[in-house]
Amino acid sequence: MSSQKKYQRGKMGEENKVTLHGMWLSPYVKRVELALKVKGIPFEYVEEDLSNKSPLILKYNPIHKKVPILVHNGKPVNESFVIVEYIDETWKNGPQLLPEDPYERTKVRFWAAYIQQVMECMLNIFTAEDQKKACKEFHQKFSVLEDGMKTFFPGGNPKIENRNIGLVDIWIVVAFGMCKAQEEAFGVNFLDPEKAPLISSWVNSLLELPLLKETIPNHNKAVSFLRVFKERRTNAQTH
Repeated sequence: MSSQKKYQRGKMGEENKVTLHGMWLSPYVKRVELALKVKGIPFEYVEEDLSNKSPLILKYNPIHKKVPILVHNGKPVNESFVIVEYIDETWKNGPQLLPEDPYERTKVRFWAAYIQQVMECMLNIFTAEDQKKACKEFHQKFSVLEDGMKTFFPGGNPKIENRNIGLVDIWIVVAFGMCKAQEEAFGVNFLDPEKAPLISSWVNSLLELPLLKETIPNHNKAVSFLRVFKERRTNAQTH
């Protein structure tokens, strides 16, 4: 059964109603949730049971039947990157998530796509039959990401003091902000401060923000969920 929460700052008329359909542990949903909160957009959150998909998921996303789904004035928008760009272009008030300069925007889009690849490699470790091979692929891509992110911080300081949270911040913290829970559940080291000092420092800096603390899934709840997932996966492979 779906559960609903309202995140409102001030009054929101029905003519500008925003609803986010999601699942509490989904990184793709968390991207959109964070974007809405960073921009200060009031919205209603509907928790969906993906094992028993609601008629609204089938109505608003009939092709992929997945979350996140953003419904604005009755019109659905799907896919996290598309949704976040829509949010940034529709609500000009509040911090800008993507830069105005066309070249800078291409850089953000490029690295957002690469962060997605790295995150998918990490998630693949949880289900891969050859976990050693999957870990090797992840660490290779993660090393490239660590070097690439230095272009965003030429001085080597990823702290967000005196600047707004942007799209790349959101993608990075959502991808790697739950690493401790994932490491505890699966016994795999993902975010090594010695091998990736910049990204480790960046993620830790973002996680100190109240907005991030309230959005990233609870550590113990995430560990419990992931351990059940791991156990079911192991049982399926041994039967």
